[in-house]
Amino acid sequence: MYYFISMIIGVLVSYLIVVNGQLAQGYGIYSSAVIVHFIGLVLSVIIYAFAKQTNKPKKKLPLYYYIGGALGVGTIVFSSIAFGKISVSAILAIGLFGQSITSIVIDQYGIFGMPKTIFAKKKFFGLAFVILGIMIMLDWFKASAMIPVVVSLLAGVTIVINRTTNARLALETSVVKSTLYNHVVGFFVAIVFMIILGRGETIFTAFRIVPNVLLYTGGLVGVLVVTLLNITVARVSSFYMTLLVFIGQVFAGIVFDTILTQSFSMTNLIGGMLVAIGLSINVWIDKWDRKTLVTISE
Repeated sequence: MYYFISMIIGVLVSYLIVVNGQLAQGYGIYSSAVIVHFIGLVLSVIIYAFAKQTNKPKKKLPLYYYIGGALGVGTIVFSSIAFGKISVSAILAIGLFGQSITSIVIDQYGIFGMPKTIFAKKKFFGLAFVILGIMIMLDWFKASAMIPVVVSLLAGVTIVINRTTNARLALETSVVKSTLYNHVVGFFVAIVFMIILGRGETIFTAFRIVPNVLLYTGGLVGVLVVTLLNITVARVSSFYMTLLVFIGQVFAGIVFDTILTQSFSMTNLIGGMLVAIGLSINVWIDKWDRKTLVTISE
C-alpha cells in the first residue's frame, strides 16, 4: 500500500513541476512561490481547524524538524528555474540522482533520526540499471544547460531532506500539524526570497497575467503531497522512497512532455523502464535477504 502511495506522490510531483513552472513564467519565480505557499497555507489552516488537534510535542524538538517548509521553497524555486529550459523528464531524472545520493547517505548513517539501512554492495547491480536509465534519458543533453542541471540536482536534494524532516515532525506531533508547520515556514521564507531576490516582482500587479485557474492548484496539490509524504516516509526506507516516487514521476513526466512538446520520447520511456528494473532488482534482493535471515534464525 505504501509503495503504491509513493508512486502516486511521484505523479503529483510531476504535476507540480508543470503547473508551478508555468505559474512562475507568468509571475516570476519568487512571486509564484509565495502564491503557491499562500494557497497551501490557507488549505492547511482549514484542515487543521477541522481536525481540532491541540496536542503539543512531548519534548523540545531539534530545530531541523521545522526546516521542511524552507526547503520546500527551494524545491519550487529550483524546479521553476529549470522548467522550460530542459524537459520535465530531464528535470526529474537529474533530480533522481540528487535524491538517490541524499537518500543513501540518510539511510546509511541514520541522519535526522531515521533508522539506519545499510546499503549492501550487491545492490549496486540494481543501482547500475537506475544510473543507466538516467544516462539514456539525458543522452541528448548539452553542457550549455549547466544551470538547469545544477538546480535540478539541488531540487532532488531538498526534496529528500524536506520529506524526511516533515515526517520526523509528524511522528512527534501529527500529520496535520506537520503539514501546517511546513506551509507556515514555507510561506514566510518565500516572502523573504521574493523581497531579497525578486527584483521587482509584484504579485498583485501581475495577477492578470495568469488567468488559467488550473495553474493555481499547485498549492492545493502541494498540501496533499506533504500529507502523503508524512504518512509514508517513516514506513519506507529513504532510498526506496526515492525510487518509488521516481517511477511515478518519470512516467507522468513522459505524459506531460508529450502534451507540452506534442512529441513522444522513446528514450525517456526506455530510461524509465530501466529505472523500474533497477528498483525491482533491489527490492528482490531485500526480500531474499530477509527470507535468508528468518531461515537462519529458525
